[in-house]
Amino acid sequence: MTQPNSHIAPNETAAQHAAFEARIERGEKIEAGDWMPAEYRRQLIRMISQHAHSEVVGMLPEGEWIASAPTLKRKTILMAKVQDEAGHGQYLYHAAETLGATREGMIDALLTRRAKYSSIFNYPTTSWADVGMIGWLVDGAAIKNQTMLAGASYGPYSRAMVRICSEETFHHKQGKEMIVAYAVGTPAQREMAQDALNRWWWPALMMLGPHDADSPNTGIMSKWGVKLKTNDEVRQEFINEHAPELLEAGLTIPDPDLHQDEQGNWKHGPIDWTEFWAVIKGERGLGAERLATRQAAHDDGAWVREALQAYTDRQRAVAAD
Repeated sequence: MTQPNSHIAPNETAAQHAAFEARIERGEKIEAGDWMPAEYRRQLIRMISQHAHSEVVGMLPEGEWIASAPTLKRKTILMAKVQDEAGHGQYLYHAAETLGATREGMIDALLTRRAKYSSIFNYPTTSWADVGMIGWLVDGAAIKNQTMLAGASYGPYSRAMVRICSEETFHHKQGKEMIVAYAVGTPAQREMAQDALNRWWWPALMMLGPHDADSPNTGIMSKWGVKLKTNDEVRQEFINEHAPELLEAGLTIPDPDLHQDEQGNWKHGPIDWTEFWAVIKGERGLGAERLATRQAAHDDGAWVREALQAYTDRQRAVAAD
């Protein structure tokens, strides 16, 4: 349990914290120029940059399938989605920059493995159905989390979430439409859809974070109005929506312990958190490959950054003259 005043920095006062927390209690948004606790700023930079990294790395598993899409329509849809994800990363990097973080620092932290991103993007995509299942399950889980964050106390983050959620909702519908079509299609298509569900169901549950008792940052982020729901609450909402829809599509959820309780909530079996942490640490999955791809893209874009810097320097010199 968080102790009173345990997050007050040496140059901060209890009165400042009390006034800050009173604003949050009133439902006010904290803006970039407002006073905020140093720990609030630090936690937001950690959380928003991790979210931004997840959007950028999240382009990779599906982007691999653009050239192999079965139809022109599916290809254009997937290209648009990947482009959306890049845009989401930009919104979020900008939001983190309002807190004093630099783009260069955040990218360096990602590429040197000092920053995390969602572990689910380190799983391989082995069939075209994975593209649809990512849209239905992964984007579906993300929407549950992001809808909650749209009400976050930090204004720039909250507003970025509003736009991101509208686009993610479209991605979610696209993924569901694809998988439902395959689930009622040929035997090969149904088998492909079921195989994708078998591989993505548990990672989708894990991407919503550790159980509340094992989540060290949930308490303070809830107190300061950034997280309005806990990991387990968001996970329950996700399962309640998606379990009946998957079953209605004729698919089998790979959890023999899945059942409804007396209140109608769908309850899952035990989650293998050893896998979750192993993927995060890079002991399993494609973490090294994903970051190598991001590093190559970063290196290939160096000339663009250099050209922009040269142009900026020239404009400043002209203005000075």
